[in-house]
Amino acid sequence: MRIGLLQCDDVAPELREAHGNYPKMFAALFQRVDPTLEFRVWRCLDGEIPDDIDAVDAWMTTGSKHGVNDGLAWVDQLCDFVRELWRAGKPLVGICFGHQLMAKALGGEVVKSERGWGVGMSFNRVTARAAWMEPWQPGIDLLVSHQDQVEVLPPEATIVGGSDFCPHYLMQIGEHFLGVQGHPEFTKAYSRDLMALRRELVGDERVSEGETSLAAPVDDTLMARWILNFLRRAIAARD
Repeated sequence: MRIGLLQCDDVAPELREAHGNYPKMFAALFQRVDPTLEFRVWRCLDGEIPDDIDAVDAWMTTGSKHGVNDGLAWVDQLCDFVRELWRAGKPLVGICFGHQLMAKALGGEVVKSERGWGVGMSFNRVTARAAWMEPWQPGIDLLVSHQDQVEVLPPEATIVGGSDFCPHYLMQIGEHFLGVQGHPEFTKAYSRDLMALRRELVGDERVSEGETSLAAPVDDTLMARWILNFLRRAIAARD
């Protein structure tokens, strides 16, 4: 499978030597599950938007420190590309910012949550069992770093997982779009360092809670399996 990675941010320079950049994180996670995967990266944050939806078999987006409502030209262009993928039935998985971008591009709404920052581990119930959720388990717990959330779903969207803190956490739209608010590609070490870097922004209390939550197991590999299962089914349906 060839995956096009829509890169929407860089890891902060202070953390890049220890943790690498986002394309490295995505490759490390997903190639652990399937070593045959090939990644090609488009730096959307620099205005590099793909001009051929069939350049790869499926697409993924990274997270971003930017918000989908920030009024950035490249975000608007990427929304146009997402709509093109949707109309063509091309598979797309949105991670964090990408999850929100997908919702906004297709008619949903994203807001800055009154619940504040989500950092560290997030604990989520699976509310609808889908065929791609193999191996099965009734919850999906992932690392997060976000303040914005999907508030209004786009048409044809179904919520398949969430929590009281983030009800619209795991979203399927049709048979070829999947969005997750969490970061399966994050490591706990990166999450810890990112919280430390953003302590002034996030607040001491929330960072302390996030650091404590890192003692819990993370379902990063399981989520990667689910995502690849989803993409293979979507590709097969399109073919």
